[in-house]
Amino acid sequence: MKKTIEVKNLSKSYQGVSVVKNLSFDVKRGEVFGLLGANGAGKSTTIECILGTRSMDSGSAFILGMSPKNERKNIFEQVGVQFQETNYPDKIKIWELCEETESLYNDTKDYNILLKEFGLYEKRKNYIAELSGGQKQRLFIVLALIPNPKVVFLDELTTGLDTKARRDVWKCLLDLKKKGLTILLTSHFMDEVEELCDNILILKKGNEVYRGSVDKAIKNSPYENFEDAYLWYSGEEN
Repeated sequence: MKKTIEVKNLSKSYQGVSVVKNLSFDVKRGEVFGLLGANGAGKSTTIECILGTRSMDSGSAFILGMSPKNERKNIFEQVGVQFQETNYPDKIKIWELCEETESLYNDTKDYNILLKEFGLYEKRKNYIAELSGGQKQRLFIVLALIPNPKVVFLDELTTGLDTKARRDVWKCLLDLKKKGLTILLTSHFMDEVEELCDNILILKKGNEVYRGSVDKAIKNSPYENFEDAYLWYSGEEN
């Protein structure tokens, strides 16, 4: 299976403090890959280095065979990104935000079709402030899909949502997976990781402590459920 993301020996430090240490992994086409770890483990830095929005000290990263350092424009056209802390003006309407996003790319998907697929078409004339938490998260996925990407990066999209809203987002992501989209996500919800991810990588203080399937993570730990196994690998149980 062809690789969508390749990371080799990625390292990054800030003011002499190592944040990511010699990290290597790859994500295959059509795979949902979970990048996990406690706050401060190096997840965001890793993603930023892969995308080229932050320079790495050493190592390399490729998306769709392209270097974010040298081919950023081509990557920008084929990658969807949506982070939890993204903020939009409350007084912008849904259709306006979609059109603004659409204007940034050459080859786009019809945002009206995406809004229908994600149950938001009837809300297209509403302001963002009028959406529920679950509706906002589904909108963020729509925005990440407008450039018709081959890979998307999603950061903590279900944080703060109730159970039903979280499961609605899961269904959206599983439908995208069935269509062959590659997804790299971060999450602190282990039930979500079990439901969505084909493979995971757990970071602890910038180091890889586990990489592989959820089932194998449980099998190689002293525990019988994934949440306890994750806490054991990541050191959060202490």
